[in-house]
Amino acid sequence: MRKISLIGLAMLIVSIPTFAGDYLTNTNQNAAFLRMIARGASIDVDGVYSNPAGLAFLPKDGLQVALTIQSAYQTRDIAATSPLWTMDGQTTVRNYEGKASAPVIPSIHAVYKKGDWAFSGSFAIVGGGGKASFDNGLPMFDAAAISLATSASGGILKPNMYNINSAMEGRQYIYGFQLGASYKINKHFSVFAGARMNYFTGGYKGYLNIALKDGVAQQLGAAMVQQIMAANPGMSLEQATQTAQAQSGPLLQKLDNTKIELDCDQTGWGLTPIIGVDAKFGKLNLAAKYEFKANMNIENDTHTREFPDAAADFMAPYANGVNTPSDLPSMLSVAASYEFLPSLRASVEYHFFDDKNAGMADGKQKTLKHGTHEYLAGVEWDINKLFTVSGGYQKTDYGLSDAFQSDTSFSCDSYSVGFGGRINFTQALSLDVAYFWTTYSDYTKEKPRGLEATSMASLVDKDVYSRTNKVFGVSVNYKF
Repeated sequence: MRKISLIGLAMLIVSIPTFAGDYLTNTNQNAAFLRMIARGASIDVDGVYSNPAGLAFLPKDGLQVALTIQSAYQTRDIAATSPLWTMDGQTTVRNYEGKASAPVIPSIHAVYKKGDWAFSGSFAIVGGGGKASFDNGLPMFDAAAISLATSASGGILKPNMYNINSAMEGRQYIYGFQLGASYKINKHFSVFAGARMNYFTGGYKGYLNIALKDGVAQQLGAAMVQQIMAANPGMSLEQATQTAQAQSGPLLQKLDNTKIELDCDQTGWGLTPIIGVDAKFGKLNLAAKYEFKANMNIENDTHTREFPDAAADFMAPYANGVNTPSDLPSMLSVAASYEFLPSLRASVEYHFFDDKNAGMADGKQKTLKHGTHEYLAGVEWDINKLFTVSGGYQKTDYGLSDAFQSDTSFSCDSYSVGFGGRINFTQALSLDVAYFWTTYSDYTKEKPRGLEATSMASLVDKDVYSRTNKVFGVSVNYKF
């Protein structure tokens, strides 16, 4: 069995994105994305993020602003099958449910166009954006507790003799402030240059306690008295009882000393340079954007860090002031849109996130098989001057591996569908409303608890990770 390891606790804060995109990157920052998904060739105010170079082709000069509110809800469940839960050779399943929510995620995008120039800026939650909680703990917590109880009791305590109380909660927000300028070179080409300042704030809390079930202490005491009297025939019951109490006292004290508790806040920042290009040929529009890697370290501000000696090495990274790499990966977006009719448009898009070259805690990125690939498509139709409806699809392929996945930081390949519409109240005022959900493929991790060198090596020991995700968004767009 592995030694107790809480190294995954810190990774919770980089594992709860409730949006589309990469591990640390949210690509949906406007309801227009939620309702159509493929917006990489958009020439609209949401292009401040999705296609900044295209802003130079906006049909009218002046200021445009979009205010967006999104609500996102996600579940993160683990079905853990292991003989460790009984320690008697019987394989059982324990289910752990995690919930992540971000009821209000605001963002604002603005662009001012004058002639061939367009100046844009935005403030949004560009990564994370919620809290995740596992009220009944995690498999790694239970495995750690069983290991500690077995070690502390010399093998006397079995899992059915004590209760494990554990829970954890994490939060993550990466705020992004972006500024840039677009320039129309001629009637066909425009370019963009800008940068985004990313500020990370997050934190996590976790605890683990082990408590004997009612009557277990008395049962152990009686069993020890019988053992002592059997080994010492001339000993009186009173003497055997005193000896048993003297032996059981340190054992129970060791059990009390297995408490684990963490309370840590983290902050960090990094800069993302951004460049883009747009090529417009009548009804066809082509666009590309490249976001450079943002080097970012997150620093601990630790308030509570209690643990037994057995966990000292693994708790060291959570000491106050320790820095952990958490880079935002470089990202390439290429897209094309075509206007089949004045009222009917369609788009396709591709994203690549270079995750293997973005630093993570303990060099975890090296275990990935490849960076993240995303494939997007969308269509929108103007029913009339008042209403526009749209829909879109996205497929996400992570380069996952067993070494990358953990209880506190796991991802699943997925596909997403979004739909919604726009209401054009006036030429200046419009409203986007959208709903977006994701269907994930379960990921099965074999032998997660390191039982290969034990008598339980031949038994089933696996975790099945599953997720759900739903997002609702509204954007108010105004042209001054």
